[in-house]
Amino acid sequence: MSAQSTVHSHIDITDTLARLYLFLAQSMDRCVSEAARINYPEVDLQAHVDSTRAAVLDMLAGNQVVKAKVDQECHRVRSLITACLGEGAAKPGALDELRAERAVLKHKTMALTDLLAVFRTA
Repeated sequence: MSAQSTVHSHIDITDTLARLYLFLAQSMDRCVSEAARINYPEVDLQAHVDSTRAAVLDMLAGNQVVKAKVDQECHRVRSLITACLGEGAAKPGALDELRAERAVLKHKTMALTDLLAVFRTA
């Protein structure tokens, strides 16, 4: 692989991973905001999450450790969303966990977009 194709590969992976985190964050936002539920229809948003997740996991096929981490993170977010949308005593705790996970995704997304900007100027 040439240096130029390696750079493009890193840009593609970083861009796709940042999009995945953005879609996951939007999915989480739907749990706590009526406006988000209206602005991000579930079917459309879930289709974006699923296709972007599949693309990221395919791109990370060469690094099983990172691939597993991303896959676990997607499952954790989906579980939190399911718990928050459900009824019962577990919902308040799930909402707290969801907010904490959302903060982590926000920081990861910011770091990835900064890195993407650096890659694109190189």
